Amino acid sequence: MIKWLQDWYSSNCDGEWEHENLVRIQSLDNPGWLLEIEILNITSIIPIKKWELFEVSEQNWIGYDVEEHKFTASGDSTKLEALIKIFKVLIEKGEVDSDYIYEHLLS
Repeated sequence: MIKWLQDWYSSNCDGEWEHENLVRIQSLDNPGWLLEIEILNITSIIPIKKWELFEVSEQNWIGYDVEEHKFTASGDSTKLEALIKIFKVLIEKGEVDSDYIYEHLLS
């Protein structure tokens, strides 16, 4: 997934885009991960989505939203790859089904 994210980022860099958009991966103290990706002026259409939490337990969870031209996702300390996968599915399909998250990312 890291390679996919690198390739996606590189494909958007045009001398200007990278100055106005950020990709941020940060650790959280609960513990967990935070992924923020600005999605202004990209070719994919990602609809606005209010924050939704998908939780199996306090140690097995993911949440994300898409607002203000930004994808924001967080998850427990084992979910960094899953957060990138959610973004990838959004880029490729425009939406992520809740069942997909529970079946493939929280199992």
